[in-house]
Amino acid sequence: MTNNHEIEPKDEGLEVARKMAEEEEGVARRPTGPTKWVIPTIGVIWSFFQLSIASWWILDTVFIRSIHLGFALLIVYLNYPVFKETRLGLKFLSVKNRIPPWDFVIAIIACFSAVYIAVDYAGINERYGAPITRDLIIGLILLLLLLEASRRVIGPALSVIATFFCVYAFFGPYMPDIIAFKGVSISRFIGQITMSTEGIYGIPLDVSATIVFLFVLFGAMLEKAGAGHYFIQLALSILGGYKGGPAKAAVMGSGFTGLVSGSSIANIVTTGTFTIPLMKKVGYPATKAAAVEVAASTDGQLAPPIMGAAAFIIAEYVNVPYIEVIKAAAVPAFASYAALFYITHIEASKLGLRGLSRDELPSFFKTLISGVHFLIPIGMLLYELIIVRHSAELAAFNAIWLMAIIMLLQDPVKAYLKKEPIGPAFKHSIVLIFSALATGARNMCSVALATAAAGIIVGVVAMGLGGLITEVIDVLSGGNIFLLLTITAVASLIIGMGLPTTATYIVMASLTAPVIVEVGGYMDFIVPLMAAHLFCFYFGILADDTPPVGLAAYAAAAIAKSPPIPTGLQGFMYDIRTAILPFMFIFNSDLILHNINSWPQGLLIFAMACIGNFAFASATQGWFVAKNRFYEIPLFLFVTLNLMRPDLIARWVGLPHGQRYWTYLIGLAVFGVIYILQRPRTPKPAAAVATA
Repeated sequence: MTNNHEIEPKDEGLEVARKMAEEEEGVARRPTGPTKWVIPTIGVIWSFFQLSIASWWILDTVFIRSIHLGFALLIVYLNYPVFKETRLGLKFLSVKNRIPPWDFVIAIIACFSAVYIAVDYAGINERYGAPITRDLIIGLILLLLLLEASRRVIGPALSVIATFFCVYAFFGPYMPDIIAFKGVSISRFIGQITMSTEGIYGIPLDVSATIVFLFVLFGAMLEKAGAGHYFIQLALSILGGYKGGPAKAAVMGSGFTGLVSGSSIANIVTTGTFTIPLMKKVGYPATKAAAVEVAASTDGQLAPPIMGAAAFIIAEYVNVPYIEVIKAAAVPAFASYAALFYITHIEASKLGLRGLSRDELPSFFKTLISGVHFLIPIGMLLYELIIVRHSAELAAFNAIWLMAIIMLLQDPVKAYLKKEPIGPAFKHSIVLIFSALATGARNMCSVALATAAAGIIVGVVAMGLGGLITEVIDVLSGGNIFLLLTITAVASLIIGMGLPTTATYIVMASLTAPVIVEVGGYMDFIVPLMAAHLFCFYFGILADDTPPVGLAAYAAAAIAKSPPIPTGLQGFMYDIRTAILPFMFIFNSDLILHNINSWPQGLLIFAMACIGNFAFASATQGWFVAKNRFYEIPLFLFVTLNLMRPDLIARWVGLPHGQRYWTYLIGLAVFGVIYILQRPRTPKPAAAVATA
């Protein structure tokens, strides 16, 4: 392989993207002197605590949740200054090269307020529903410091929304009749939000503390060991030589890293560093090169088996084993990725592009062998989740200790083969493992705080607002499920601009998922609860690249040196193919394999969903095998509807529901007709650029 792939490009754009990734992953301050070890040490201790409760240490669930939150608050207040940049000339509020004394004090107070429920567990249980003054004061401190910590680490949006719900809980009686709420007392409010498992310490925080941490830690270990670089090199070796090969490699590489990363920006920095320059090299415009990476990296969170933190919360909310979430998400996720491959091919065809030459690409077998050890813990994780059906936490724990062994031996084995000293390599391996433990903890802060702060909203809704919200949303939608879904989708995109995916999902699922099921029932239409939750999940992810705030687009644009807003718009155009899937599986539960247990039937549904998504991509991108003509676009949309909603077409043509799959033939025939119409217009390679 040539040097231009072995040496990472060094430029200001890449550094900007890396800083964005570091901020998202929890690197804000870089203290000097002895205090530089404080945050990593706390992170390592936190990781050991989480590994202990996953293996040998049996603790009450409330203790686990409170200690988990305590660690997160401790790291956030030590790691994040009040402001990212100096404001009003107050430099001491944005200092990043040391940890000020007041942040040590606030961090300790915040940590204690979080673990107070465990410290006085017996007493709080005895006076449940009648908190004393001490309970109220500490609960109020926890509430305020949690909102401030959330603002520091994930921005103001979640804190503002949570504050609005808190204020509404008290001022509900003074609101207009249509949104009036009986209100709550301070004792009931603090008791439920901070001293029960129906608020801050609810199900989302429990999932964060027992499952998500382990998967985030596993992802950090893979990344530290070099798996991200390995995946993109492997993708390039397989796909780089095809038409628009670097873009196809970006999709494949981002899909692999997204399995364990759960972070769009981290995906972009890991894979985009290599693929964006290569896409530009073969002829992709900078904006489109960055947009492909944005779409690929964002959708990494859709791909089973890990799917980010929200997927584990879905399993708890819907009360099903995690394997059922994987099953439900498989067809939409992989159909979405197949369509993105198709879009990169369309773009390459429009631009008349070719792939990289073989001498510019890494050798497949050499690349595969060089990192095959990374596939062992991933394979073990999949085996335990899918075949053995172990719990998610046990599967992740087993994958982690296997990954630790690999990290311990990786460098010494390489040193031995190169006939270099083994001692320094062994020492480096140990440092790398501890670095991964610290990084995993840092990465968890945003998830822990997002789940805890979202728990405030869930707790307020549980006080009696749930029925009111259902009624208000029902009135707004006029009892129409189509309008309700549109409102939910738009609200998810707007809220998701300022919130992490997990928090967006929790908020929208708490407010709208039950309503979607209920309103569907009014229309004599059964919506599986899983479909409603996945609907909220999908649009929470799509918010990551929604202009004007989509941070993923800013990171990719920095590397590509393209304008961020056009990059985000182009990325969103690529992701429209994903936006239609939730609407389809709400009405056609076959797409989430609901009550489908036959492999041939599942594969048929998947194949037709892919082709339907291809047709939709052709309609939105203006190209199939040639540039579309206006009358062909409705035909593409009909193919999409036919292949994703065979039940609807079956009703139109009078077929019984059990024979709905025969209507696939209609869609395939129309797709074939479009191909015949466009085939004579297919441009020659030299003319394609002018056409585009």
